[in-house]
Amino acid sequence: MGLFNKVLASIGIGAAKVDTKLRESQLLLGEHITGVVEVTGGNVEQGIDDIYLSLCATYTTEVDDRKVTKKAMIEKWKIAHSFVIGVGEKKEFPFSFPLPIDTPVTLGKTRVWLHTGLDIKNAVDPTDEDYIRVQPNQMMNAVFRAMENLGFQLKEAECKEAAYGIRKRLPFVQEFEYVPVRGEFRGKLDEVEMIFFPHAPNEMELLIQVDRRARGLAGLFAEALDLDETFVRVTIHEQRIQTLQTDLASLIRRYA
Repeated sequence: MGLFNKVLASIGIGAAKVDTKLRESQLLLGEHITGVVEVTGGNVEQGIDDIYLSLCATYTTEVDDRKVTKKAMIEKWKIAHSFVIGVGEKKEFPFSFPLPIDTPVTLGKTRVWLHTGLDIKNAVDPTDEDYIRVQPNQMMNAVFRAMENLGFQLKEAECKEAAYGIRKRLPFVQEFEYVPVRGEFRGKLDEVEMIFFPHAPNEMELLIQVDRRARGLAGLFAEALDLDETFVRVTIHEQRIQTLQTDLASLIRRYA
């Protein structure tokens, strides 16, 4: 019977199970992911090589002119080394890690989750997945409010494969696409796209793409060649939040 149970456990039947319980499933950028991993033994004693947690997100890329969704690992942590779990035994492993500042926020189609895995030799590795909601930090929220006050509306927030020139640590960037629905920029711009590159909790780089609306034949020609798009990089400091709306308006106006 023991050998039969070992065979079943090797294919995942009656094997050890893992369950991750998060203290909070909604987090601000910069906060800690805190929780406990519960491992429950199955029908046979099993050796666990380690427990790892991976923070993952989805992003899109184009393959043969069609959009494909991919998965990227943002960070990985090891929370336990080799141990043995007995039949029906329960073990708990608490953890707490800072959420990386370049984690995408869960707006639009973006999905972020914590993947828990156990490494077991000669057996199917038990896993668990827990989705989390990542909220913008103070500086990102200040940019969002400023854009709204300037008459822009968020049309789409999506993680996309990063072009070579703007790729940082991760294979994707999160784009925030705004369209002018009122105010001085309505009728002058098609859209404004933004990408955030946080450097520290109180500083971030902002890549802004201003897409001017085509005017006349020359404008249409420029639009066809993508000559109507202007990229500009700016660094935002926490001390400048009070003047952020004025600064963004001046910058966008310069390229409108």
